[in-house]
Amino acid sequence: MAEAVVSVSLELLDSILLPTAGFIGEQVRLVGDVDEEVDKLKNNLQAIQAVLLDANQKQMNNRAVRVWLNRLKDACYDVEDVLDEWNTEIMKLKIEGGYVHNAFAPKKKVCCLFPSPCFGFKEVVLRHNIAVRITEINKKLDAIAKEKGDYNLNVIPTNERPNYQRMQTTTFIDVSDICGRDVEKNNLVRKLLCGSSEQRLQIISLVGMGGIGKTTLAQYAYNNGEIKSNFKSIIWVCVSDLFDEFKIARVIIEGLKVPPPNVGDLQSLLQRIHDSIAGNKFLLILDDVWNEDHKKWEPFYHCLKNGLHGSKILITTRKKSVAHIMKSIDIINVEELSFDENWLLFRRLALSKRPTHESEKLEEIGREIVKKCKGLPLATKTIGSLLQFKRSRDEWQRVLHSEMWKLEEIEKGLLSPLMLSYNDLPSSIRKCFSYCAIFPKDQRIGKDKLIKLWMAQGYLGLEKDTKLETIGEEYFHHLATRSFFQEFSKYEDVIYICKMHDIVHDFALFLSNGECLAIEVNIGDNDPFINSSNKNVRHLMLKVNKGVSFPMSICSVKSLRSLLMISDDRENALSGDVLQNLCKLTCLRSLRFPNYRVEEIPKDIKKLIHLRYLDLSSQYIVQLPESLSELYNLHTLDINDCLDIVELPRGIEKLVNLRRLINYGCLALLYIPKGIEKLTGLQTSSDFGISSEGDNDSKACSLEGLKFLNNLDQGSLTIRGLGFVKIASDGKINQLLTNKENLTRLTLQFYKWKKMERRSFQLITPGGGVSCEDYELVLEALLPPPKLEWLKIKDYRGNTFPSTWITSLTKLKSLFLWHVSNCKNLHPFGETAVP
Repeated sequence: MAEAVVSVSLELLDSILLPTAGFIGEQVRLVGDVDEEVDKLKNNLQAIQAVLLDANQKQMNNRAVRVWLNRLKDACYDVEDVLDEWNTEIMKLKIEGGYVHNAFAPKKKVCCLFPSPCFGFKEVVLRHNIAVRITEINKKLDAIAKEKGDYNLNVIPTNERPNYQRMQTTTFIDVSDICGRDVEKNNLVRKLLCGSSEQRLQIISLVGMGGIGKTTLAQYAYNNGEIKSNFKSIIWVCVSDLFDEFKIARVIIEGLKVPPPNVGDLQSLLQRIHDSIAGNKFLLILDDVWNEDHKKWEPFYHCLKNGLHGSKILITTRKKSVAHIMKSIDIINVEELSFDENWLLFRRLALSKRPTHESEKLEEIGREIVKKCKGLPLATKTIGSLLQFKRSRDEWQRVLHSEMWKLEEIEKGLLSPLMLSYNDLPSSIRKCFSYCAIFPKDQRIGKDKLIKLWMAQGYLGLEKDTKLETIGEEYFHHLATRSFFQEFSKYEDVIYICKMHDIVHDFALFLSNGECLAIEVNIGDNDPFINSSNKNVRHLMLKVNKGVSFPMSICSVKSLRSLLMISDDRENALSGDVLQNLCKLTCLRSLRFPNYRVEEIPKDIKKLIHLRYLDLSSQYIVQLPESLSELYNLHTLDINDCLDIVELPRGIEKLVNLRRLINYGCLALLYIPKGIEKLTGLQTSSDFGISSEGDNDSKACSLEGLKFLNNLDQGSLTIRGLGFVKIASDGKINQLLTNKENLTRLTLQFYKWKKMERRSFQLITPGGGVSCEDYELVLEALLPPPKLEWLKIKDYRGNTFPSTWITSLTKLKSLFLWHVSNCKNLHPFGETAVP
C-alpha cells in the first residue's frame, strides 16, 4: 500500500510541474524560493519508491519494516494533501481568471503574476504556507529515507517486477463451480431432505478451516432444485465475526417476506419471526458463525422451533465448539481436497488455455505448487489464477521457491498464496484491492460505484486522454481473474455486482492495517471512536441503524478520506449540526450519505476542497448551495431521486473536472443551468431539462447547448420538455445527438413536471399555439445517436414519426411509446421490438 501512495504523490507532483504547463509553471514561483524543496521532495520519493517492493515483502516477517512503511504512508498522505491543495489553488486562479477552456470564447492572455487584481495578499500568503508545509514534509521524508538503509532494502530488478498488461485480450474465468466434493454434496443433500429426525428443529453443521469450501457447499444447497422444492422458505444470513442479533433477526424477517414490526427491539423482531414461521417449513442457512456465547443463540433457537416439523438450520463454522453450542448433532467435517481434485482445479485455471506442448513443460512444477496449497480450494484458485498469466518456466519456478510460502498469518496455509498473488499485482491495482476492505464482510459490491471510489482516491491515475472509467474496468477485471472477487451478478455477460470471500476480506483488512473500517452502530453501542485504535482510519463505511444518533466523534477523525454512510431507514436524519461538522473533514475525497432525511446542504461544503465524489441521492434537498460550485476537483455529483430539488448552482461551470452528473428522477428540476455548456468533459448527465418560456431563459441551458457536450455519451440520457422547443426556420439542430457515438439509451419526454408542494407534482404541457407539426419538426431536427439500442418517447403529439428517425435506428432493440395518441401509424421498424 505504501508503494501505491508514493506513486500517487509522484504522479500528482509531475502533473503540477509539467514543463509544458506554462501558466502552472509561472504560479509555482508565487510560493517563493521553493524549487529546491520541490526537487528534494521528488528525489526523496523516487529513492524510497525504488526499494518499496522489497520492503512490502519483508514487512511480513519484520515488524520494524512494517512500522517504517506506516510512517512513510502517513508522510505521503501529507504530501498528497499539500500537492492537491496547491493544484486546487492553481485551478482556482485559472477559473477565476478565465483560463479554463470555454466553448464560447478564446483563451485569454495570462494576467500579471504578482499581487494585482488577479489575486491578492491572501492568496500569496496561502502559497507561502504551502511552501512551508513542503519543507516540513521534506524533513520527515529525509529521516525516513535515511532509515531505509537500516533494513537492507534492495532495488528489485525490472525483469522481476509485476508486468501489468491490458486485460482486453484475456478471457474471464469463473471459478465458482465446485470441484470434487461429491461425498460432501450428497451427504448434505440427504441430511437436508431427510424428514425422519426426532428433533423438531434439526441443525446441520459444515465445519472446517477457512477457505476449505464450506460456503460453496452451503451455496450448492441453497441453489439445489430438489432442496428448493422441499422447503417453503429458504433464508440466507451471513453472520460473520460479530453475532449481531438485530441484524440476524432483520435478515430472517426479510427472507420470510413479511413486514417488519413497527418497534425495532429484539423481542419484537423475534416475535415476528415466531409468528411468521408457524406452519412454515423453512431452511435457514447461517454462514460463517463464530459466536460461542450460547445466551445469544438461545432466544433464536426457541423462536425458530415454531416452524413446521422438518424445518432445518444449516450453519457453516470454523469451530466445532460453535456447532455444539448451537445444539447441532449432524456435523459434516469439510476436509482438504485430495491432491487429484486440487490438481484438476489448478489445471483448469492455470493450464487450460495453453497449447499442449506448453502445458506439458509446466505440469511438473505445477504439481509441486499444488502440494503447497495443502488441499485448500481458495489457495488453489488464487495461485492458479496468478499463474494463468505466467508464460515461462522461470516465472513458475520463482513462485514455487518464493519465501512467501513460509508465512502463516490470516489463516493457516492461505496467506502465502494470497500474498504471492497480491505482490504480483502492479502497485496501481494493489491499492484498489486493499481499499475494498472498507466494505463489510459479505457486502454486495457494485462495480461502477467501486470504480468511482477508486477514481476519487486517485488510484486510477491522472490521465487526461484516457477515460479513467475504462482503466477502472481493466483493474476490476484483473482482480476478478486473480480470484480476489467472486459471486458475480451479470447482465448480458457484463459484471455489475460482486462479493469478496471472507478470507480475502480478512487479507484486505490485514493489508490496510487499520486504514479501512466498516462499522454498524446499533442502540446501546459505545461510540466507535472513543477507542483510540480507530483514530488512524482513513476510509470508513458507517451504518447507523434506526433510532441511533449519529456518532459525532467521527467528525474528530480529521484524516478521513472516505466517509460512506448507509441507511436502510428513510426516517434517519442528519441534523444541520452534523452536516456542519462533516464539513470540517477537509481531507475527504469521497462523501456519501444517500437515503438520509437531509433538507439543506451547508455552505461550508466548499471547505471540502479535495472532494471528488459526492453522493446526495434520495434526499429532501430543495436547493444546492452556490458554494458547491467551488468544489473544483469534483468528478461525480449524484443527486439521483432528489425529487424536491428545484435548482442547481448557477456557477456550475466552475466544476471543470465534473465527469458525471447523475440526476435522474429530479422531477422538480425544471432546467439545467446555462453554464453546463462549458463542461465539455462531462460524460454523464442523466436528465437534461429544457426551459420553457418564463423559466429564466437567461440562466437555463437551451437544447442547442447539448452540442457542446461532445463527451456526453455514457449510460443513458433523458431530455425533458421538448414540447416547449421552437425550431428555427432552417429546421436544423446540428449534431446535438449524432456525435454522441456511445450513447445507447435515450428518453425523449415532450411534457414536464411542475412542483406544487413537497413531493407533489403537476404535469405541464405547452401552450395552445403548439401544433402537431411543431412536435414533428422537433423530432425530425433531433436526429438520434448512431448506436442507440433503447428508446422511450413520452407525450409526443405528432401525427407521425419522421422517416429520418426510422431509417437512422439501425441498432435499436427496444422501443417504448407512452401517450402518443395522435400517431395513426408507424413506419416499418424491421427487427425493432415495439412493446
